[in-house]
Amino acid sequence: MINDQDKAILRELQGDLPLEPRPFARIAARVGISEEYLMQRINAMMDEGIIRRFAAILRHQKAGYTVNAMVAWKVEPEQIDRIGMKFAACEQVSHCYLREVPADFDKNLFTMVHCRSEEELNKLVTNMSELLGLEDYAIISSEHEYKKTSMRYF
Repeated sequence: MINDQDKAILRELQGDLPLEPRPFARIAARVGISEEYLMQRINAMMDEGIIRRFAAILRHQKAGYTVNAMVAWKVEPEQIDRIGMKFAACEQVSHCYLREVPADFDKNLFTMVHCRSEEELNKLVTNMSELLGLEDYAIISSEHEYKKTSMRYF
């Protein structure tokens, strides 16, 4: 169970870390606890699986990955886990989900891929298709990004 103090800690950690020598000291001060206690709570929440990781967030479009697409794949139920894990291991795949879909849409496994060009995208999807023997898929390219943020839970 997450208490109010842990929610306050998580609220602060969901934002950007201050770019200074001791960013956690500032966060601790905002929450009203010591830096040492903050680190104890962060470690405890990581051990409990509440916090998964700390990571730099790359703006992929500014890094040259301007061609992004969701690829919807038709995968037989008995192959879902094997193929899902193969896709998840692909470095150009940022997301891989099995989704429940409407009866009139037969694609059930979704990957989000990021490439530097249309040519690279087409080559990647063709390679993924051939490697795993999947012929039924749809490339759904991103035309415009209206919103992309990390979810804030508290």
